[in-house]
Amino acid sequence: MYSGVHNETFKQGSKTYYNSSLFFPAQVREDVFHLYGFVRVADNYVDAVPQDAAGFRRFVAAYREALTGVPSGDPIIDEFVQLMDKRGLEREWVDSFLYSMELDLVKSTYDSLDETLEYIYGSAEVIGLFMAKLLDLPEESYDYARLQGRAMQYINFIRDIREDLSLGRRYLPVAGSGLASLAEEDARRNPERFQGFIRDQVQLYRTWQAQAEEGYAYIPRRYLIPIKTASEMYGWTADRIEADPFVVFRQQLKPSKRRILMQVGLNAVAVARPRRGFITGEPAGLSTRVS
Repeated sequence: MYSGVHNETFKQGSKTYYNSSLFFPAQVREDVFHLYGFVRVADNYVDAVPQDAAGFRRFVAAYREALTGVPSGDPIIDEFVQLMDKRGLEREWVDSFLYSMELDLVKSTYDSLDETLEYIYGSAEVIGLFMAKLLDLPEESYDYARLQGRAMQYINFIRDIREDLSLGRRYLPVAGSGLASLAEEDARRNPERFQGFIRDQVQLYRTWQAQAEEGYAYIPRRYLIPIKTASEMYGWTADRIEADPFVVFRQQLKPSKRRILMQVGLNAVAVARPRRGFITGEPAGLSTRVS
């Protein structure tokens, strides 16, 4: 059973996905909390101010030692390693995740989309792969799971421009945009270019999100509600940024808990109402889409 430390770590790290994940069945919810406890703690080391590089490396060393059968004494690590064994999570995926976290210790700016996507593979796409494993989805779903992680991470990069700049980071490549940087003063000097750039990035998110949704055909009804809710809340954020790109300098847009729970209710009704073309819980053709 997940402990309070898993619950609090996840809750503090991801409001949207935490509140959505509460609606997974109990056993899946427990596995998801063990997964997110591990990834949030690792992320917290590199996002600390100042960064805790030594703490991160101790965490990684303890994880690798736990893989050999020597418990670390840290429930976040030990229960994640148990989860890996129980659910068949690939060590390569964990290595890729830790590699991207370590990049945050040594790399601060990304000058091409390829560089950004390399980072996103470890920081977000493998999370989609972990989730596919936890939900027992077929391997045919894995590319879509990766795209879901990519889309969510990218809208976070757009939403968090101000916060990332405060940490000395820029994940969005500005080459060819005509912008010297994503600093607010440069954006204010070139408002049309900035707005155009941000809207172009939102369209990238929308492209990946639309592709990811093709994979919903592989997700059983009982798991679809929290996943669909989380993705729609990211879409809510994207809509508001697209309407007013300068909002990223005024606030970090996040849906309220009330909005999330209302969307859960709407999706629960939609999923419970059988209709032609809706998800049945069995793998279906990729033309099947969720409204």
